[in-house]
Amino acid sequence: MKRVTHPDAQAFRIAAFLEAATWAGLLVGMFLKYVTKTTEVGVQVFGQAHGLVFLAYAALTVVAGIRLRWGWWPTLVALAASVPPMFTLLAERWLHRTGRLEAPADRGARPAPEGEPADR
Repeated sequence: MKRVTHPDAQAFRIAAFLEAATWAGLLVGMFLKYVTKTTEVGVQVFGQAHGLVFLAYAALTVVAGIRLRWGWWPTLVALAASVPPMFTLLAERWLHRTGRLEAPADRGARPAPEGEPADR
């Protein structure tokens, strides 16, 4: 039986990818602006894009955390992952690997990951 991805999980995954991509663009833009001193366009474009995507990622993380019943700890970890560059991809992988990106009803039959409480 093929599992259908929960819409909140799919939105979170997209936001995690876009947050990392805009972070990468902003880092390249900052390199061009401050190291090579060639252009400021990268910072102007990716700075605004990253700011918007960062806010969307934070909002979607809270929504997914509530609707997918992650609990406060995984939700805080996913929010904190937005600070260091590319860590949202690691958070998305962790949440996927631990089954938290599945609908709560789909993951009910699974045992909790080792070292984690059963009520996620």
